[in-house]
Amino acid sequence: MNYSIIEVTDKKLEVEFYDIQSRLYRGDLHWIRPLDVEIKRVFDPKKNKMFLHGKLCRWIAQDDDGKTVGRVAAFVDYDTAGLNEQPTGGMGFFECINDVNAAFALFEQCKLWLKMNGMAAMDGPVNFGSREKWWGLLVDGFTEPSYGMNYHLPYYKDLFELYGFKNYFYQYSYLRPVNAENLSPLFKEKAERTARNPEYHFRHINTKKLKREAEVFRYIYNKSWVNHSGIKEMSEAEAAALVKDLKPVIDKRLIIFLYHNDEPIGFFVQIPEINQIIKYLNGKFSFFHKLKFLYLLKVKKVCTRIVSLIFAIVPEYRGFGLESALVMEFAKTAFGKKFSYKDIDLTWVGDFNPLMMRFQEQIGGKIYKTHATYRLLFDDEKQKNEFSRCPKMGKSRKTNDSESKQ
Repeated sequence: MNYSIIEVTDKKLEVEFYDIQSRLYRGDLHWIRPLDVEIKRVFDPKKNKMFLHGKLCRWIAQDDDGKTVGRVAAFVDYDTAGLNEQPTGGMGFFECINDVNAAFALFEQCKLWLKMNGMAAMDGPVNFGSREKWWGLLVDGFTEPSYGMNYHLPYYKDLFELYGFKNYFYQYSYLRPVNAENLSPLFKEKAERTARNPEYHFRHINTKKLKREAEVFRYIYNKSWVNHSGIKEMSEAEAAALVKDLKPVIDKRLIIFLYHNDEPIGFFVQIPEINQIIKYLNGKFSFFHKLKFLYLLKVKKVCTRIVSLIFAIVPEYRGFGLESALVMEFAKTAFGKKFSYKDIDLTWVGDFNPLMMRFQEQIGGKIYKTHATYRLLFDDEKQKNEFSRCPKMGKSRKTNDSESKQ
């Protein structure tokens, strides 16, 4: 069968872009439809700051009978494209029937559009935004997705790899119960050593000063992640937007900042697992759905799981046990009698970050989901002979030795 690739340019086509999910996942008991309003925000130049330095295009695939069988988006962020060895764009929000021709037609459209916009490679499936949402292809652990994490049909992996995509890095999601079990003795020892040092202190987020908190978050984020494998600096507006999005679901017990004297050097950002609520909304978020959301969140307290969105220690402070101390500070609250959450979905860790993978294991985390970020170099010879996986992150320390830190 032949397939037509149609650019999404009007409301009717946009409806098809969103509704293809429901048809593909009908009967899949694990799939949770993301809120339409959140996905639409990605494609709205008025709400997504990425459009200030990038561009995006969407398409659907239709068969000879005019039935929509797939969708995809491609995008360029000119601020990060050049940070790779070759200018690299992105593709994402891919959904498709189990048909190689349909999938390849969508991939080809992305490739063509990205080449026209100066790119020599593409990553996917990724987000036209930061990595904490809609990043990577689910390749193992086909259970209910955590908030902001992609859920896919198992055959998608074959479609990507048959086309020529290669794994750029794996993303491992860890799960652990909320209890004091399975914490390594070394982990506890490091945390206690930091707790005795008066140079370090912790504080929970202040919900009455979110503008200030957004700036603290941005400072730590930029020092921790910028320039690693295409990650660009977070702007003041982007940080403010992130905190604004989180405001309705913030549980101040779940967000902690770490300071060395007066300098913010780390954070642990978690929220209730709101997908335990979103699964009852079918992607809708009208006034009625918002009331239902708040009722289930605040009154019924249906969220029994925590989702760790992001964890960071600035590079020069890594390797001194501060990671352990930050988690144990959270544990003071988590192990209390009034803490109703039962387990924690820890933030995903790329296999380019072995230090953080070991850390997740030290706190008793077990891998329960694996996503993959794929990359395709447009030059076939380079893809075959020169492709390389994401470089690993090293451990950085200040010039003074560890004893001066502790």
